[in-house]
Amino acid sequence: MQAALVQQMPLTTHAYVPEPAPAACRDQLGRPLRDLRLSVIDQCNFRCTYCMPKERFGRDYPFLSPAQRLSDTELLGIVRAFVGLGVEKVRLTGGEPLLRKGIESLVEGIASMRTLDGGQVEVAMTTNGSLLARKARALRDAGLGRVTVSLDSLDDGVFRAMNDVDFPVAAVLEGIDAACAAGLQPVKVNCVVERGTNDAQVLPLVGHFRGSGVTLRFIEYMDVEGPRGWSQSRVVPSGEIRAMVERAHALLPVARREAETASNYMLADGSLKLGFISSISHPFCGDCTRARVSVDGRLHLCLFATCSVDLRPHLSAARPAESLAAAISQAWQARGDRYSELRAERLASGEQHPRQYPTVRMSLVGG
Repeated sequence: MQAALVQQMPLTTHAYVPEPAPAACRDQLGRPLRDLRLSVIDQCNFRCTYCMPKERFGRDYPFLSPAQRLSDTELLGIVRAFVGLGVEKVRLTGGEPLLRKGIESLVEGIASMRTLDGGQVEVAMTTNGSLLARKARALRDAGLGRVTVSLDSLDDGVFRAMNDVDFPVAAVLEGIDAACAAGLQPVKVNCVVERGTNDAQVLPLVGHFRGSGVTLRFIEYMDVEGPRGWSQSRVVPSGEIRAMVERAHALLPVARREAETASNYMLADGSLKLGFISSISHPFCGDCTRARVSVDGRLHLCLFATCSVDLRPHLSAARPAESLAAAISQAWQARGDRYSELRAERLASGEQHPRQYPTVRMSLVGG
């Protein structure tokens, strides 16, 4: 069956091979379901100013309790259902996923699964890197294939100010080195560029990671916290960022994989691969094959979605085995989300605050 009851799904290292789906699961715009971003915890030990600012996420913020979060068994049941519908890649997110106890066991369970064509499910993770130095080897041994680390500055003062918990940049760099040494390939480093805050860090980051084997990506500052905390004036368009780099280094274009979010380049000497993610200036909704599931069991069809589907009732032993996969398939086939493209159209028309409704909390669905 595509989705067996989670109560009957023990953690196992045996490969799970789903039954072939009758047809590709596609949404209203013809986009297939290929990628799952699975949030494993909604808490984070950073308070990055563009993601989880302290004024909103203070010490008394009501994060989910352990009882409200899905168990590993439940999370694996959800992943199995997605794999049975065509998902090939699972990215573990948060919050900060390395704060979840026993994360290695969850990685191992997902890595044992097989896609519809018999290949191994790709397991990736996005992390702030604060705990990566001590966990990189165990994660690789468990089956993690690749890791993306958020790093917005090499300047320690700027980095401490942006994470807003006074965490040193040296510890994150140590985590990146540990990930490379453990064989997590490729290691990607993401930098969200905010004008007037860390835009002067673009070239230092390029210089630091030359010859390291790391892929460095620059992301436009997005409105994940809504109009109150976001301003178009603080966005540095990818074209401008790329021009900064090109004034110092010759760049060669690199082919873009299907549904990849970044436009890719290589330094002409081959010492560094760069990606530019133009989430504001050139939205890529038309290529989006990603579904998101929060750790409380809700399916979100877009990072900026205003509603979600509760999958938790379908994990009950009282439901038929096919119930979970059917709920996911139905939601995906009804999907028409393209928020970023609509935002771009509204911005082009001169609208100053294009986002007029609340969306899901970023730490529930990951980036």
